[in-house]
Amino acid sequence: MTAYRWRPQRLSWGGGLTPAVQALLIANVAVYVFQLISRYVAGVPLGQLFGLVPFDVVHHLFLWQLATYMFLHDTANIFHIALNMLALWMFGIRLEAEWGTRKFLRFYFITGIGAGVCTTLVSPNSIIPTIGASGAIYGLLLAYGVLYPTELVYIYGIIPIQARFLVLGLGLITFWMSLTASGGGIAHVAHLGGMLIGWLYLRGPRWPRFRFGDLAARWRQERMRRKFKVYYRKTRGEDEEEEEKR
Repeated sequence: MTAYRWRPQRLSWGGGLTPAVQALLIANVAVYVFQLISRYVAGVPLGQLFGLVPFDVVHHLFLWQLATYMFLHDTANIFHIALNMLALWMFGIRLEAEWGTRKFLRFYFITGIGAGVCTTLVSPNSIIPTIGASGAIYGLLLAYGVLYPTELVYIYGIIPIQARFLVLGLGLITFWMSLTASGGGIAHVAHLGGMLIGWLYLRGPRWPRFRFGDLAARWRQERMRRKFKVYYRKTRGEDEEEEEKR
């Protein structure tokens, strides 16, 4: 997948969609429609199988749930998917433009899956499904606050607040709610986990990247160096023999 480069000067409503954001929006909405059909037509809830159930992940190795839960949303509450997709559109477009498509998708899935891992570690025996893209969305929000700390974000389109203070406030609220286990069943641990994984990804150590092309180039250089040494020694020996004859 090629990187998409588009650099807006500021966050604006109605900006053009970038490839990864567009694909994620379509995927989430399509899965939501499929959830509605499965639940109300076929009577088959998908949350238990494809939502994140920590007990099943730990004891039955349903590892796919760490990724699939990100695309499921509460069919009884349309605001669940609406707010997540709104945040993905608002903040994701700017981040993808800054990073490129490949890096943006890597960050999105690392924070989303990382949020699922945090939820599983905190409550490994829970049988309550966790669904929603909120873990990855909170990761994007954290990244936006780190990269554009002084940029103004308008809450409800009215109240201006700098991105860094918005991220800090949401982080503190989420942390408190995760400790008190309040908040109407919202997966606050997943939210906090997405922010934590996002921060570690952005601020953590930079591991060296090994590329086969670089490795092959180094091998060719080393081979040429050895050949030159052999040739140099051979010609030097011939020159010394000529000097001795003289």
